[in-house]
Amino acid sequence: MSDREFRIMPALTYQPGRPFMPGSQKFSLTNRSVVVVGGGSGIGKAVARASAAAGAKVAIASRNLDKLAAAADEIGGNTAYAALDMTDANAVENWAGQLAGVDHLVISASSAAHGPFAELPLDALRGMFDAKFFGPYSVARAVLPKIAPGGSITFFSGVLSRRPGENCSGLGAVNGAVESLALALALELGPAIRVNCCSPGMVRSEAYAALPADAREEMYASTGASLPVGRVGETDEIAHAVLFMMTNPYLTGQVVDVDGGHMIRQYATR
Repeated sequence: MSDREFRIMPALTYQPGRPFMPGSQKFSLTNRSVVVVGGGSGIGKAVARASAAAGAKVAIASRNLDKLAAAADEIGGNTAYAALDMTDANAVENWAGQLAGVDHLVISASSAAHGPFAELPLDALRGMFDAKFFGPYSVARAVLPKIAPGGSITFFSGVLSRRPGENCSGLGAVNGAVESLALALALELGPAIRVNCCSPGMVRSEAYAALPADAREEMYASTGASLPVGRVGETDEIAHAVLFMMTNPYLTGQVVDVDGGHMIRQYATR
C-alpha cells in the first residue's frame, strides 16, 4: 500500500447558519478534499489534475494500480491513490472506510457495450450496468457518511441517454439510469449535499485505446464534422465543467451536457 494512499485532509468544520464556503472561498477548491474514482486515466485523471491545480487535496482510485501511480506522479501535489474495483461491494466498503473526509466525490465510470437490441448478449449488458450504474451507486452510498455538509457528488452519463443512436440501446439505458439516480439523490440528500451528472459527448481519451489508430482518428473526424463546434472534445474541457459543478453552491439536480452541440447535431439521413 502506498504511503500516499487515502492521505486526504479532514473535512472542514461546518458551522450551521453560515455558508460552507464563506466569502472569497465560496467558489474555491483550495484545501478541499476531492476524491475521483476513475482517476487513473481519461476524464477522471483530467478532473483530478484540474482539481489539484485549483488547490484541492486529491485522491484517485481505479482498478489499475500502475496507472494510478503514474497518474498520481503526473498530477503531483502529493496525490493519494488506491486500487479499487467498483463492482466488488466489499472492496468498496473497505476503501470508503479508510477515507478521512471528503468534500467532493467524482465518479467517472466508463463502460460501453454496443450491439443491436436483438443481438447484444445480456451478460454484456449486465456487465455494463455493473460497471457504470451499480458501481457508482455503491461508491456513492459507501462514501456518503464521509461527505461534509456543503459537499457534492458528480456522476457521469453520456449523450446517448437523450439522443439515441443505432445499436446503442443498452448504453442509452444505463446512461439514463445514472441520470435518474443523480436527480433523485439531489432531492433526497439536499440541502447538505448537492448531486449532479456530467454528460460528455465524444472525447479524445483512453476509452477508445482498443481501436486501431486509423479507425479511431476516422471516428473522431467523422463525429467532429457533425458537431456545431467542428471537432470532438478534450478531457480537460470536460474537467473544466466538472470543477464548475463541484464549486457552484447553487447547482444541483442537473445533467450538464458538455458535448460540442451533440444534442443538436444533424444526423445523416438513411
